[in-house]
Amino acid sequence: MPKLKSWRSRRPRGSAGAGWKAPQAHNPPSQPAPPRVLSGRLARTAPTPCIGLQQEEIPQSRRALRFRYPHRYAERVVHSSKVVAGALLALVLLAGCGQAGSEQQRTLTVLAAASLTESFDELGDRFTAEHPDVRVQFDYQGSSTLAEQIEQGRPADVFASADEKNMTKVRDLVGAPQTFATNQLTIVVPPGNPGGITSPADLAGDHAVVVCAPEVPCGSATRKVTQAAGVQIKPVSEENDVKSVLQKVVAGEADAGLVYVTDATAAGEKVQVIDFPEARQAVNAYPIATVSGAPEPELAAQFVEFARGPVGREILTRHGFGTP
Repeated sequence: MPKLKSWRSRRPRGSAGAGWKAPQAHNPPSQPAPPRVLSGRLARTAPTPCIGLQQEEIPQSRRALRFRYPHRYAERVVHSSKVVAGALLALVLLAGCGQAGSEQQRTLTVLAAASLTESFDELGDRFTAEHPDVRVQFDYQGSSTLAEQIEQGRPADVFASADEKNMTKVRDLVGAPQTFATNQLTIVVPPGNPGGITSPADLAGDHAVVVCAPEVPCGSATRKVTQAAGVQIKPVSEENDVKSVLQKVVAGEADAGLVYVTDATAAGEKVQVIDFPEARQAVNAYPIATVSGAPEPELAAQFVEFARGPVGREILTRHGFGTP
């Protein structure tokens, strides 16, 4: 029986099959090789050319590069996120430190007569130098005004008055008062003494004289010294504190004014001083006390003792105050 030929096609032989080539399988476009890791760091890989595009047609935008090199873009995003997170953490820590520092600082509120301004400013600097965690907040006004504020319930730690009268007004609202300084009046005139003032008797003439209001300590002292001198003054202005009297004389708005020796000392060459013996008839005692219900009672007691101690006496004497 004749042998049948296989139905499968055979490769042509000879010249007829010379141009024939075996069919090639279809391969998908090549993909970027995964990144290699060298010593814990991503190694650079050669860029894969875009299929079907000429070199000049390869997109170069950031969006295109993101898809072209996905592993490198992810690495950059992670790095940026770490930088932002670190910066935010640093800001939070700094804010926390600042808040903690402000919470640790304590504030001591001192209500003091206006005539104590220069001396108590220096006293406060010395006190805070020994207590770095304390901030002293002063309020300088007329003693009568400060006494009224304490009666109305104003929070404070220490009250320093320019006389005993106003301290007595608040005796039920403060601790035991202690005298820490004394003061007396003097006459101040503008430089050159244009009004020709030489004694208290000259204040009774037609000169423009400024004094303190009767209800404040320097006003009460003015009444005493003028009575002792036997003169009656018709002032052009009555001020609520001694600093206001001094300012009017310095500004040339008055021919003379009655102020404390300490204020005349603080003014320096801005005024000319005229002493008179009758001033010794009205020496004001300055009491100081802690305020009941003080926010900082321990600090308040320490400040009172500091003002009465060696440092306080040295500062007060240098500013013209007398010692009790």
